[in-house]
Amino acid sequence: MSYSISRRTVLRGLGVALSLPLLNVMRPLKGADSQFKPWSRSQVEPVPRAIFCYVPNGVNIQQWQPDQTGQGYQLSSSLKVLEELRSEFSVISGLGHPHSEGGHSGADTWLTGADLKAVPGKDYANTISADQIVAEHFSKQTRYASLQLSDQSGTGSAGHSHTLSFDRSGTPLPAENSPQRLFQRLFVPESADDKQATLRRFHEKRSILDSVLNEANRLSKRVGKEDREKLDQYLSSVRQTELRIERMESWIDRPKPQVDRKDLQLSSQPSDAHDRPMWIDVMLEISYLAFVTDSTRVISFEWSREAGGFGGGGENHHELSHHGGDAGMLEKLANIDRFHLGRLKRFMEFLASTREGEGTLLDSSVLMFGSGMNSGKGGEHSPKNLPLLLAGGKRLGMRHNQHLGFDPESHPPLSNVLLSIIQKMGVAESSFSDSTGTLTGLV
Repeated sequence: MSYSISRRTVLRGLGVALSLPLLNVMRPLKGADSQFKPWSRSQVEPVPRAIFCYVPNGVNIQQWQPDQTGQGYQLSSSLKVLEELRSEFSVISGLGHPHSEGGHSGADTWLTGADLKAVPGKDYANTISADQIVAEHFSKQTRYASLQLSDQSGTGSAGHSHTLSFDRSGTPLPAENSPQRLFQRLFVPESADDKQATLRRFHEKRSILDSVLNEANRLSKRVGKEDREKLDQYLSSVRQTELRIERMESWIDRPKPQVDRKDLQLSSQPSDAHDRPMWIDVMLEISYLAFVTDSTRVISFEWSREAGGFGGGGENHHELSHHGGDAGMLEKLANIDRFHLGRLKRFMEFLASTREGEGTLLDSSVLMFGSGMNSGKGGEHSPKNLPLLLAGGKRLGMRHNQHLGFDPESHPPLSNVLLSIIQKMGVAESSFSDSTGTLTGLV
């Protein structure tokens, strides 16, 4: 087969159009790669950016973690995929979130470090995520304070989140999984009628929020302490919504960047095992375009939700994470790790090849990649020794080409890495979650 046709192809006859089922010829050609090419130079002067890329289910830690530490370390068999870029990233091992239960709630706590059961009487209570600390800092400087991406839209459920991002009240921020919708949101101009319709929706939402706030404030005076605390959390979430509406209103008359959709496979589907490599690539391509046009400076991207996901050949990622020490399953898990790292490498190459000021887009961008669980030697889904890479940000003071190894049983919290990123992004915070300081050796 040497050609393909659109998924939207229909049969026409006698004034009738019938849609076709999904045919193999409608799929991208086997082995075909994206033709997207990065820009030679960004549209703005150097600004700090951060993207947090999450893979579920852990990794084959035995083929992931290097044996040596320091700058003279040898890349492990899985990490050799990144050999050409080793001067641009650091491997960090041994860290974890001491308050996390691990397992499939890893995405919920990866950027928060929260104890989800810390609030008496609640089965689940999260806190603000590190990306949102940074997003608040840059919120007035870009059209979007942050973007939340995932292979599942919305927020998911407690303990199986579809998003990595949580606001100050611990409320999850919904994620987008459609390349088409994401591109349209970022780069497709709105007509005058569209703008008026949007403003009407904003006005309606604002009226509803005003009414809700007034009623909640009256109710707060008549309830007990515990209920007031719950109401305060609720009102905080409502106020965050108000601020987001205000931001969107202030940008509605400013033109969006002009970006050509050519070579972007916007119809790729995250739930289709065949589309999986192309879907990850196109979501990262749009993330790159969001950075290079300064549409946002903060992105969180959950490549798959916990207890889900596919490998590059359609392998069941979750099933392989319960490997029980089986050598064959572990090798397949390592193949998925190398598939993910290959997608990461491609994205890093985009950033590294785009000039910005006297350096590159990668020099100004911090990229954190990892998982919120460790499938270990027996598939135990531990919250300890989480796989973690940190790339880019040299212009911001990040140090790389090293393996920072810590004792998994006695280690600084992963929140130290998050605090390091927060500070290097220019945010004046002295602590984050359960941090004890910034991570020694990284900055």
